[in-house]
Amino acid sequence: LVKSMANQALSNDEIEACREAFARFDKDHSGAIDMWELRATLQSMGQDPTDEELFDMIAEVDSDGSGEIDFAEFLKVISSQKSKLAKQDDESDTVDAFIALGGKADKTGEISTDKLRAIIKDFGLTIDIDRLIRETDIDHSGYVDYNEFRLMMREKA
Repeated sequence: LVKSMANQALSNDEIEACREAFARFDKDHSGAIDMWELRATLQSMGQDPTDEELFDMIAEVDSDGSGEIDFAEFLKVISSQKSKLAKQDDESDTVDAFIALGGKADKTGEISTDKLRAIIKDFGLTIDIDRLIRETDIDHSGYVDYNEFRLMMREKA
């Protein structure tokens, strides 16, 4: 079972850390932890979930409806949290690139398509920037706003 969880982006070291944290907070050694024990466990791992997030985490994996999670369910929670954090990081990378090219931190503003072409050329990147601009700058304004830029970054990947 642990092997099947590992394919959800948890390394062996992370699984071992989860096992240690789970054992530490399973105070009654029942093989399951409740919402309060889960909060303490996640806080010990550097996360600070809200009550609603805790409830959602348990509901997402609590297949028997006990209101508690066993170790296999706990690994699903941790893997899910890790995925959510990775998506946030991906978004912040996109925002950082948007800002570097002339957009604003609050995702307003626009980037000149001429500037995009020049940067791609200057860096010698093999991205078909003209195709990406055609596909994302639908209004042919010569500028790309944040949503268009985000779509462009997804197409590139």
